[in-house]
Amino acid sequence: MANYEKMYDLFDLALVMQESSEGISLEDIAQKYNVSRRTAERMRNALLKYFPQMEEVETGERTKRWRISQRSLNSFISFSAEELAVFKTAIDSLKQSNLKEKADTLSRVEIKLRNLLKPEQKNKIEVDADELMKAEGLVLRPGPRIELNKEILNTLRQAILSCHHIKMLYQAKGSAKAHVYKLVPYGFLYGQRDHYLVAKHNDGFDNGKAHNFSLQHIKNVELLPDVFDSSEFDLQKYAEESFGAFHEEPFEVEWLFDDEVAEEAKNFVFHPKQKLIENPDGTLTVKFKAGGKMEMDWFLYTWGNHVKVIKPKSPAQKD
Repeated sequence: MANYEKMYDLFDLALVMQESSEGISLEDIAQKYNVSRRTAERMRNALLKYFPQMEEVETGERTKRWRISQRSLNSFISFSAEELAVFKTAIDSLKQSNLKEKADTLSRVEIKLRNLLKPEQKNKIEVDADELMKAEGLVLRPGPRIELNKEILNTLRQAILSCHHIKMLYQAKGSAKAHVYKLVPYGFLYGQRDHYLVAKHNDGFDNGKAHNFSLQHIKNVELLPDVFDSSEFDLQKYAEESFGAFHEEPFEVEWLFDDEVAEEAKNFVFHPKQKLIENPDGTLTVKFKAGGKMEMDWFLYTWGNHVKVIKPKSPAQKD
């Protein structure tokens, strides 16, 4: 085993052996990790050092198979207070971003991990994790948060994963009447103040362009039998044309941060394809191309007079 240093593969193999009721053979190991039979033997032998309780499964076949019991694996896995505190931080962050459903899912994972702790470790680690959270001062931001319909979200996810068209009842903000749309759903965009379904009308409306539909304004969703090709749309590219989750025709953006906040601004990723220029006078120029002027205005407001918009020009700047 001296020549086999891929500990990640060993840990993964331990999980695979625990999940398999019929056991894992040397041939299975060699094929899964693309290694020789000799290396597969070394991997099995290495796990035997950590899990002497590894058992050979009787299958009635000539091929030998091994598995690791759930109890043996649980006794090997341990977590620190810092690691559990990170889970709590992530859960709180998701709640603050109005992603309650994802926060609930991650919370269930955290509970499962806590249940893997040894009884003698559990109390101390949980108390230490709670103390770490208090020390970091991580609390939920006050203010309104969006409650999204879980059933609607599940139906949308099912449609996206199975590439099915949908029929959606949608009532836009400020509209007194809800409308029925038949759409091709591509995915979700999560913004600071709202979250969106990215979809296009299946009848070719607006030249087949994708649009953002606020999740909180979706009243009902049904799956349709029609299917679509998921490769026809690049959600990542679409998102890069936006600032935040507000999408419009991309334009050239150039901001100038003064010398008082330049160092701070350098730590921000304003856009995935941004270009940062440190000027001789200590100021910082940020350039990128995206749409979403309203979102940009909301964001720039937080920087006060320390930032100047060079592009796009305001009506007062235009000749």
